[in-house]
Amino acid sequence: MLLTKDRKLKSKINTMNTIENIKEQYQQLQSANGSSALTSIEQKAFTAFSNMGIPTVKHEEWKYTRISSLFNKDFQFAPGRLASSFSKSDFDALHLPGFENANEIVFVNGVYNEALSLIRSAAISVITLEEASKNEHSTIVSTHLGHSSQYNKDGIHALNTAFVKEGIFLHVAKGKVTEHPVYIYHVTDARVSNILSQPRTLVYVGEAAQVQLVETFITLGNSESFTNQVMEVVVEQDAVVENYIIQNDAAHSHHVTTTHFRQIGKSVVHTVTITLNGGIVRNNLDMVMEADRCEANLFGLYFLKGTTHVDNHTIVDNVNPNCLSNELYKGIINDQGTAVFNGKIYVRQKAQKTNAFQSNKNILLSDHATVNTKPQLEIFADDVKCSHGCTVGQLDEEGLFYLRSRGISFDKARSLLIHAFAKDVLEHIKPVAIRAYVEQLICERLELN
Repeated sequence: MLLTKDRKLKSKINTMNTIENIKEQYQQLQSANGSSALTSIEQKAFTAFSNMGIPTVKHEEWKYTRISSLFNKDFQFAPGRLASSFSKSDFDALHLPGFENANEIVFVNGVYNEALSLIRSAAISVITLEEASKNEHSTIVSTHLGHSSQYNKDGIHALNTAFVKEGIFLHVAKGKVTEHPVYIYHVTDARVSNILSQPRTLVYVGEAAQVQLVETFITLGNSESFTNQVMEVVVEQDAVVENYIIQNDAAHSHHVTTTHFRQIGKSVVHTVTITLNGGIVRNNLDMVMEADRCEANLFGLYFLKGTTHVDNHTIVDNVNPNCLSNELYKGIINDQGTAVFNGKIYVRQKAQKTNAFQSNKNILLSDHATVNTKPQLEIFADDVKCSHGCTVGQLDEEGLFYLRSRGISFDKARSLLIHAFAKDVLEHIKPVAIRAYVEQLICERLELN
């Protein structure tokens, strides 16, 4: 009993040390950078972080995800100074397939690395948020930066915003179709020490523009890493945005990923989130449909093993009429993996003629695997078509028997059924090179090669 109390005390002390270190770094950055257009945003967010702290299981939105345990690590946290040890030779081994024809944006320990990044498309420009807040994009920044805090009201999100000055602004020009996808690499260099990184991006997709965004997370080294990432995407009239997230990181790497779409004009957004490996992974996906006749497609696949924990929280907010959303998340959980799905659909009073569909389906491959699923609808309009549902079960015994009766081994039959279950999501990955890459990762997990 005494040993347990000592451990709890040590954990509490380490957590306090990490938070005190964060506060110290914040004060140093504020002193070094002076006042700017982003200072008030950072100060407001830091006050919110100080008041709310790290969310615990008492926070309803974090009921099944114990994120506070991560903050008892001795994390190194120094925005702007941790990216120096990562070299081009390190990055050469990390490229995603198809990188030869892609724009590449590289974050190292949460800091944008311009030297390793490459912009091939003339339709795209990348500058710092601080610079964008001072030039012709200042109205966009002041209007849209931080909008995600209205939907993610916790200390983790506020912590990222408190250091928003380190972020970047990605602009897709009006009327342009980007001929190259945008690959965004979130690299954590944990070869020497535990690292806490906080990438921040504001994306503005102009009227009638089109862009594909692909995000991946990579940790180097054996030390602990925690990436607290926020990307806000503003989508204008007649624009089309595709966003693909691939999470296949190390078991000692942890992520909180917030992706916030704001459709301010009639537009189409298509997202696919793939989670295969990691420690504690939390994905917040917000779809705010502020214009008439918006369309949003949200797809997700989590295929877990070991002790990986993934928590997918989605929000689809229908603010105006005639919008369509289709959401399908599928989970395959093995070993002692744990999964959470919490999907919310809001239909506001003026959002008549809304069509919103949500489904979460799960397969448990182990007696020790766990899933908590909670699809939700909040409807304040009376002329809508909405549905939601969830399933949790095991592999289809009849299908398994049929394949085995055709001379296929148990393991092979099992793998084929799992792959068929995942296919519904995988087929929505439109970039051919990325879809083939994810398919290969799935096949390697299933030993189908």
